[in-house]
Amino acid sequence: MEAEPEARRSGIRYEPDESPAPELATGLGIQLALLCVAGIVLTPAIVIRAAGGGESYLNWAVFAAVIVSGVSTITQALRIGRIGAGYVLAMGTSGAFIAVCVTALVQGGPGVLATLVIVSSLFQFLLSARLSLLRHVLTPIVSGTVIMLIPVTVMPIVFDLLLDVPEASDPAAAPISALATLLVVVVIALKATGVLRLWALVIGVAAGSLISALFGLYDVQRVLDAGWIGPPATGWPGVSFAFGPVFWTLLPGFIFVTLIGAIETIGDSVAIQRVSWRKPRAVDFRAVQGAVGADGLGNLLSGLLGTVPNTTYSSSVAVTELTGVASRRVGIALGLTFLVVAFSPKFLAIILAVPGPVVAAYTSVLLAMLFVLGMKIVIQHGVDYRGSVIVGVSFWIGVGCQNNLIFPEILSGFAGGLLQNGMTAGGLSAILMNGFVLAASPRRRQLELPLATASLPRVREFLALFIARNGMGEPLSSRLELASEETLLTLMDESGAAGPPRSLRIAIWRDGGEAVLEFIASPGGENIENLLTVIKDGPSEPSVDREVSLRLLRHAASSINHQQYHNVDIVTVRVRGS
Repeated sequence: MEAEPEARRSGIRYEPDESPAPELATGLGIQLALLCVAGIVLTPAIVIRAAGGGESYLNWAVFAAVIVSGVSTITQALRIGRIGAGYVLAMGTSGAFIAVCVTALVQGGPGVLATLVIVSSLFQFLLSARLSLLRHVLTPIVSGTVIMLIPVTVMPIVFDLLLDVPEASDPAAAPISALATLLVVVVIALKATGVLRLWALVIGVAAGSLISALFGLYDVQRVLDAGWIGPPATGWPGVSFAFGPVFWTLLPGFIFVTLIGAIETIGDSVAIQRVSWRKPRAVDFRAVQGAVGADGLGNLLSGLLGTVPNTTYSSSVAVTELTGVASRRVGIALGLTFLVVAFSPKFLAIILAVPGPVVAAYTSVLLAMLFVLGMKIVIQHGVDYRGSVIVGVSFWIGVGCQNNLIFPEILSGFAGGLLQNGMTAGGLSAILMNGFVLAASPRRRQLELPLATASLPRVREFLALFIARNGMGEPLSSRLELASEETLLTLMDESGAAGPPRSLRIAIWRDGGEAVLEFIASPGGENIENLLTVIKDGPSEPSVDREVSLRLLRHAASSINHQQYHNVDIVTVRVRGS
């Protein structure tokens, strides 16, 4: 009887494990599919048309992209083993890959593109398995900078589509169609609220297509010629095993963009967890690892089928938050809808017939929003002057390299022209500068020992030495000792007593007026953040001894973050003097 009022207060009607009526889950799945399918279809269309590909390959690539999106979306919802997040996460083609995919098609052809996508997907599986190791490399500063550079690399290709019209067409047709699309999208996005705002891009494309049809730009004949049901007759390009100079030159760029796609997936998988439960929960990074793994599976299938890579779509987060339905059944219905759409050539032709100027306006809005997303990631991180230097210098290096403004005669011959891609040049600059900051930061002292009560004396000695070397007085030193001891005790859950001993590594360093403790333990036990929420918001669930330990930890620490991965637990505790 108490669940319904709680559901109304939180806005969540169905959590991931709960089962709404089949018609509700199916209806929401279809609605979300209609929001996503245009982007899934138009991204490979942009790539193949920009590279001068044929119609047969275009039809196949679009069909394969929708198929892969359906399979990977279902995998995200079901969470098969360690693959999949277990949440409603729509999967679709990634605009971040447009520039590198066009280059691969022009220089190597579809077979080389397929091979590059397959090989780069393997790095996503590696990232999924060892996500915790890259937390100091793919920081918000680095990822935000690279995301801001994605529009810089893609926009020249998109702007070329503004002129992709028949020679005999009215000179005003292209600008009016593009402007109509842009105005409709912007007006709805600025004025509408709720569900209508999510449909801004779809409505804008529909309005632009209608205007373009009046000028004869909309390819009605393509729609009339398309069949009603069935896969394309031909078009699979195969996979090239000729690992020539083109492959090795483009592989670093593909790996880099694949990692950036993984960053986007990480962000979406964190966001969907935040809006899927009635009670706040700590982020489960095992689910994040699963989301990245499903992303890698989607890219592996994309390569095998000869289409462009995919990633998660954040629209699923917005729809879940608006509807309050986070059930996995919606994700399954969404994936099945994609599979049905893939075998409907008539429906796909309606989207493929959209003229270039409309596609350019639609994509420009998406890329503009992507640029702002990169800015938000950097700003929300709390950028200081060091971060400002990294972001600013890296961004403008990327812009200069992309436009061949920085020593083009040198960079064109360096590493096969790798640094002529703005995203790669700027991203590498950000990683190198971030690495320098880490290397130049105060030395971190570390201690390795078993996670057991018998290790407490060694921990106290380790802390005493750190306190003495840093001249830390009361109350910071006493709070630090208390926080470290209670964190250690909390990590020792009774369930692991009969099993093999867990290993522990403690790192400590000073950050301004705070001391930072990092506990890295083999996996096991409960999430400390969730336990702290329990003792704060409701009746006690932990044992009395554990509750006392948790309350002391909350008192001693200024912040506590517990990241649980499949292979390791990481607890970061920050302690202030007052």
